[in-house]
Amino acid sequence: MELNNPKTINGWCMYDWANSVYSLVITSAIFPVYYNSITTAESGYDKVDFFGLEITNSVLYSYSLSFSFLFVAIILPLLSGIADYSGRKKLFMKCFMYLGALSCIGLYFFNGPEDVELAIICSVMASIGYSGSLVFYDAFLPEIVTEDKMDKTSAKGYALGYIGSVILLVVNLVMIEYHDTLGFAEGQTAVRFSFLLVGVWWILFSQITFSRVPDNVYNQQPKGNILTEGYNELLKVWNSIKGLSVMKLFLVAFFFYNMGVQTVMYLAATFGSKELKLEDGKLIMTVLLINIVAVFGAYFFAYVSKIKGNKASLLIMVFVWILICLGAYFVYNEYEFYVLAFVVGLVMGGIQSLSRATYAKLIPKGSIDHASYFSFYDVAFNISIVFGTFAYGLIEQITGDMRNSTLALMLFFMVGMGFLLLIRVPMHRVIKLEETDSLDKYAFVKKDDRRDS
Repeated sequence: MELNNPKTINGWCMYDWANSVYSLVITSAIFPVYYNSITTAESGYDKVDFFGLEITNSVLYSYSLSFSFLFVAIILPLLSGIADYSGRKKLFMKCFMYLGALSCIGLYFFNGPEDVELAIICSVMASIGYSGSLVFYDAFLPEIVTEDKMDKTSAKGYALGYIGSVILLVVNLVMIEYHDTLGFAEGQTAVRFSFLLVGVWWILFSQITFSRVPDNVYNQQPKGNILTEGYNELLKVWNSIKGLSVMKLFLVAFFFYNMGVQTVMYLAATFGSKELKLEDGKLIMTVLLINIVAVFGAYFFAYVSKIKGNKASLLIMVFVWILICLGAYFVYNEYEFYVLAFVVGLVMGGIQSLSRATYAKLIPKGSIDHASYFSFYDVAFNISIVFGTFAYGLIEQITGDMRNSTLALMLFFMVGMGFLLLIRVPMHRVIKLEETDSLDKYAFVKKDDRRDS
């Protein structure tokens, strides 16, 4: 595959544009608010009947997310090994994409508390599709760009994702607000139609990625038992990681701070609804604000990493996240919530894009097992969400107060920062060696920088 090809890079980034509408509309904005309103009675009773089990609606939602990410964490490593051995990363990516998108379309039929089982099943399947496709998508990053462009390319992907998801969210909000004019019988129908649009958007724009990113970077005809060989491929990568101390430490650090990041993203709207009693419209506008600010955050911290290094940039963001969790415990009015949301957006975009790029830089040179390496990254990603969302729901269930859950998230960030401090992330520079016949000669060098040690 040709490195640094603008057409390939733009095609790769378009998958962020395609799938991020799920992350915003389904997990952060419209669906959580709709789910909470549909499953809460006018009297305030918030218990739901899920296959005969009576449980608090928000707790059920937290647990269902935990299950979906746990399931993905179990199946992805072996699938990634098979994908690397057979050179079929894009095929696996397509399968998970269609699973996620069609499940979003299925949410259209969630029309009342009697459909809560359907809603949870579809949301779980959509989550599995979304998370499952990411490991194969992320694995293409070190195959399409050189190391010096990884931070910026990763940031561009996330930025496009935020922009695309904001566009569709605005369309959905206009559709919901003016449902009478647009021919919808009621606002609730327009809300459900927005879930259908997410699935269609995801499918359509993914085709750009699939048409521009090649299937693999090497020609290899699978031989023997593909399941066994896939396992062997995964085992080879696992043995390699055990000898890479920096990669191991980074995965542990990422596991803890991502536990906090993803839980905040998934449950922020629920916090605003239950603790601050914010109206649905204000909650959605807050999520919109977060995603707009995140575009600038992704590029800003990519620039910081260029100047100070990946480690310093990550440490700054994790420290800000600690302050966010502490601040959330003392937030009691909507204006304080908006300020907190602005700060969340700033570091949300940066920490996601830079974490992906940092890990890509740590993959050994010459490796073709990028999906297998990224499967461990995504296992850490998914298991961290399992622990984060489960702990958040469990603490709320035990104490009866979501605010106590935010303090637990703060501890996760502090542990993640501790492991980050132990890591020496190499910085990458482009140094001009000589100039001959008006043609600049460049070489990439990798060195430890004191500021990044």
